[in-house]
Amino acid sequence: MDADADAAADARAGVGADADARAGADDDGLTVRDPVSAPDARGRPRRVTRRFPLFTRDTARPEGGGRAAAGDAPAPARQWPVLTVVGLVGLGLLLTALDVFRYGTLLIGLALLGGAALRWFLPDVGMLAVRSRFTDIATYGVLGFAIALLALMAQPSPLLEIPFLKDTLHFTVSNE
Repeated sequence: MDADADAAADARAGVGADADARAGADDDGLTVRDPVSAPDARGRPRRVTRRFPLFTRDTARPEGGGRAAAGDAPAPARQWPVLTVVGLVGLGLLLTALDVFRYGTLLIGLALLGGAALRWFLPDVGMLAVRSRFTDIATYGVLGFAIALLALMAQPSPLLEIPFLKDTLHFTVSNE
């Protein structure tokens, strides 16, 4: 009877397993002062403050970072979106090295634009997901558009001429 009374007194005083759970004590004996924001194994959120945790144990997978194919598929099939983009960029670099500069760099830009489209339309793109969906789309899209635009404007005999750029260049670089 005294053991039950002691356990009840400990619970009221905040001593014991419940107090360890509230204080953030882990099974390995490590006491964490700030609870972690990620959910625990049962899916319950563990963070009660907006402060960063003292120890970071894991990183969150980006949204859409799941496998692009079933888990029993071979590794290349699971990561086909990133392999497609990397393969096209590699082919573009090969074309550039073989002195087909304009088409090689245009292919690199289009591959990045294709990566942005894959990131936008597919729910799971594997390792193509590096950051949040918005950041990935913006990064791939802006870089792909800039590379493709510069490939179209490359000298000699550009396929795309933007008149105000020539005037801007003459205005900034003068003989005076």
